[in-house]
This record gives sequence, structure tokens and C-alpha cells, in this order.
Amino acid sequence: MYNGVMALARHRHATPWLAAVSFAESSVFPIPPDIMLIPMVLADRARWWRIAAVCTVASVLGGLAGYAIGAILWETIGRPLIEFYGYGGRMDDFVASYNEWGAWIVFTAGLTPIPYKVITIASGVSGLDLVVFTVASVLARGLRFFVIAALLYRFGAPIQTFIERHLGLLTVVFVVLLFAGFLLIKYLA
Repeated sequence: MYNGVMALARHRHATPWLAAVSFAESSVFPIPPDIMLIPMVLADRARWWRIAAVCTVASVLGGLAGYAIGAILWETIGRPLIEFYGYGGRMDDFVASYNEWGAWIVFTAGLTPIPYKVITIASGVSGLDLVVFTVASVLARGLRFFVIAALLYRFGAPIQTFIERHLGLLTVVFVVLLFAGFLLIKYLA
């Protein structure tokens, strides 16, 4: 599957394929759109902004589809999909945490290698406010894809290896620093 998605990144219709992969990854597909975004930006660095925008918009729309799966189609599609990804046993605890931390959970999952589709479906199951879900998704997915695309635009191929090797760690460090900043503001204000 990975090799197939990489081949799509070189296709003359790569942008629509990127949109399709980004949409599907946010609700059902296991391969992240980064594997298409990176070679597409490297192949045409002048279009980095457009490529990141397509990836972001399609991903958020796919996230809304995942939300709908959780809210409307939980028993028929959502539960089997969550069980397929190995998160079925943890769903009840996970949904309970949404009452307090929903926006942060969506934001963190949108940035990190945590399967975003699990979060989108869980958001629908838990009934997380749709505006909160959408804003957190736009911010997280936009930040993720635009930062990667901007770095590729600025530094080219050398940054690709660095990003691929350290994406998980870089994301975790960013989220920890962001969260620590919000805690600092909360307790110092």
C-alpha cells in the first residue's frame, strides 16, 4: 500500500490523489498523507502552499466524515473500524476523557502520529462539540502540513530525511511545549 501511495505522488493527477488520501486517512485509511505531501513539495517547491492547503482541507473534511461515522454509523462502521485498529477495548475510557480534554485530544492527534481517524470517530461517538472539533482539526492539521511543506520549500531534500526520521519526536516536543505554555499562562494569570 505504501509503494502504491508513493507512486500516486508522482502521478500527473497527484493533487486530486493527495486530496483523496488526506480525506480517507482522516476517517478510514491507514497511510498518512505526508508520504505524498513530501515528494510532491520536493518535486514542485513553488507550489508548497497549495499542496499543504489541499492536504489540510481534505484532511479536515475527512475528519468530519470520521466524526459522522462515530455520531451516526458507530455500530455498523465505527466500532468495527476502531476494533480493526486495535483501540476497541479502550474506547469507553477514551470517550469519557472527552468531557474535559476534547479540543486538546483532537489537536494533539491532528499533529502527532496518533491515528487521527480514531480521534475523529471517537469525537463523533462522544458528541464533542462540532465547532470545537472543527477548529481543533483545522489548527492541528494545518499546522502539521504547512510546517512540513514550508520546511521542504525552504530547505529542500536534506530536511526530508530529518523530518521522516524525527517527525514523531518533533511533534511530541512541540505539543509538550505548547501545552506547558498554556499551563503556565493559566497558573500565572
